[in-house]
Amino acid sequence: MAVVNVLNIVGDSTISWDDAIHKAVQEASKTVKNISGIEIKNQTANVKDGKIVEYKANIEIAYRVDGNNL
Repeated sequence: MAVVNVLNIVGDSTISWDDAIHKAVQEASKTVKNISGIEIKNQTANVKDGKIVEYKANIEIAYRVDGNNL
């Protein structure tokens, strides 16, 4: 039987939501092993003077638990 844990994280970027998502997964993969998938839960942005200045993506990262993940 496989056991999968889900980690909620927020990625941010000044470039795009796509970049925010990629950065979040890349950073999580430094400490979390066996990442098997992600779900994008929400995308938001900070606006200044009518322009987007920061993109944020709330994501869930699923990873298989084997006792050596963290």
